[in-house]
Amino acid sequence: MTDFGEYVTDIVHEPTQTDSPGFDLTVAEVYEVVEPGRIDFGGGELDAAGVTPHSSEKRDPDDDYEWWTLRGGQYLIEYNESLTGEATVTLQSRTELLERGATHPTLHVDALPRVPLSVGGAGLQLKENARVSTIVAAEE
Repeated sequence: MTDFGEYVTDIVHEPTQTDSPGFDLTVAEVYEVVEPGRIDFGGGELDAAGVTPHSSEKRDPDDDYEWWTLRGGQYLIEYNESLTGEATVTLQSRTELLERGATHPTLHVDALPRVPLSVGGAGLQLKENARVSTIVAAEE
């Protein structure tokens, strides 16, 4: 069995993030794309999309963490964790995310980019530090 934790840094709470097969990653920030990016053939005119943090709020003033209220649509998520770069990992949506009508692409990466999150028409309530993705494989 692979210890995926050896490829991950900035872990929020390892016992929880490893309580099922794989290694769960947690959401640190949600962004909205507000300006289009550009992609060309040769890369000389490559420009990042303009993004802005999506607003979040505490459900109760005594809460430690905030919630994002996401309507159906596309967002970018940023993780709390980082990768060491010592392996290429396969990252997929957690079942809990899928069962609530949201998903992100399965990726093979050696660093964690912002990942596009698709939210279904009913929307999604997403709490800061929620486990949304799982590392399911690693290749050195």
